[in-house]
Amino acid sequence: MAIDKFGPNAFATGSVTSDALATRTIATADIADDAVTTAKVADTVNLGRRNLVINGDFRVWQRGTAHSGVSTAGYHADRFYFYPQNSSAVFQISQSTNTPNGFGNAYLVEVTTADTSIASNEEVKIIHKLEGQDLQRFKKGTSDAQGFMLSFYFQSTKTGTYVVELYDRDNGRDISKSINVTDTNWNRYTLNFPSDTTGSFDNDANSSLEISWWLVAGSAVQGGTLNESWRTATDPSSATGQVNFGDSTSNYCRLTGIQLEVGDTATPFEHRSYGEELSLCQRYYYQKQQKGRRGGGIFTRNNNRSQGRLYLPQVMRVSPTFTATRDLGDGIFSGCTISAANGFDDAIQPEYVDVEVDVDINSGGGNGGTFRFDFTFDAEL
Repeated sequence: MAIDKFGPNAFATGSVTSDALATRTIATADIADDAVTTAKVADTVNLGRRNLVINGDFRVWQRGTAHSGVSTAGYHADRFYFYPQNSSAVFQISQSTNTPNGFGNAYLVEVTTADTSIASNEEVKIIHKLEGQDLQRFKKGTSDAQGFMLSFYFQSTKTGTYVVELYDRDNGRDISKSINVTDTNWNRYTLNFPSDTTGSFDNDANSSLEISWWLVAGSAVQGGTLNESWRTATDPSSATGQVNFGDSTSNYCRLTGIQLEVGDTATPFEHRSYGEELSLCQRYYYQKQQKGRRGGGIFTRNNNRSQGRLYLPQVMRVSPTFTATRDLGDGIFSGCTISAANGFDDAIQPEYVDVEVDVDINSGGGNGGTFRFDFTFDAEL
């Protein structure tokens, strides 16, 4: 008969107290090397602030969630830069709700005009840029340098080899890894980029590390064997083996759950609240609508000119590039110009922008004209 060694009656009440457990009763040597694993810890302990990628689950799209006719470089989803160079392919980029379990959104790229003949200098890639001051934990350029663990979920109707590249902009160094997409399902990929003891990241607010997901690569960046070690950056072998994702209008791909962390072990994706993710994105880009009234309202100075201060919800990375367009008026305006306010010292700051609106009035117009403007503030890397 089996003995219940640790049943409810095994110990008398109060027989095991904190005093009864000697300090260091269980020492490190008593725990087997493989008893406590990263996966076990990650499932039970909050390992917050591991992920250096902002908007890696693609919930924030301040510029709109659908962009058609994309053939030039630009941001669509917050913090992700789409870069087509010398390509005749045209794309649609949008927010998708087709995702792996545990995610609500993904970055969707669809080919709407194909390019089957790739130029030697043709490139199409998705780029995420990181500030140097956020990368100091990697200790790059020192004898204690740490590795870069990148993980993400990817799905594509175009199977084959896809290349992911890290580029150290501060020191002009690069390294690439590849994944083999063998089916059209969602899959999680983990890429372990080794540490680099050459060249430290600048401790500033500029772009120091850029992660590129290649989609199209011309012969100038192919050839030989894919470069999988840190080196002085050069084009050849940066994207060797990369498939031509742009060769058919049947092709589309999705990306989500991107995580970059220190070390050589991938942990589960770090989910942040939408509010926190939006705040992180607004350090780089912010847009808002502002209403006013000629001679009164939020902006006011005199009948034909209004001035006011727009406070930004986050301190931006640098003083932003400021743009504004009029999208609504009551018909009495023949035109207007919007600029940083005259007479203000340092009108554009990371914390606020002083705005001036000059209104040209149609004859017969009177006080009380209303207007609305769309403002954008851009401090992207």
